[in-house]
Amino acid sequence: MPTVTISFAESALRDLEAVRAWYAEQGVPDVGARLVAEVFQRVQALADHPDLGRVVPEFDQSFLRELIQPPFRIVYRRDPQRVRIVRVWRSERLLHLPTTDQEGPSST
Repeated sequence: MPTVTISFAESALRDLEAVRAWYAEQGVPDVGARLVAEVFQRVQALADHPDLGRVVPEFDQSFLRELIQPPFRIVYRRDPQRVRIVRVWRSERLLHLPTTDQEGPSST
């Protein structure tokens, strides 16, 4: 199977920046940097194994999948030649994607 392209929606990049910033505010910037690096490392596995994640239970759509990387849910859209990381949220949060988000699961 050929390698797929991985990209990040602005929403996912904002999520990661918020993680980094929160840990910096708590006085442990190294923890935030480590967690963000772990997310990027975990996402790299999708290049060769794009169906690695499970279907997001809240939506039950085969193209909307997630990886669990404690303490986060890495939500991505699986297209034939591309994986687009949509959100990176705390794993205890339920997923709610706005229908008007240009970078959400309905974008191509």
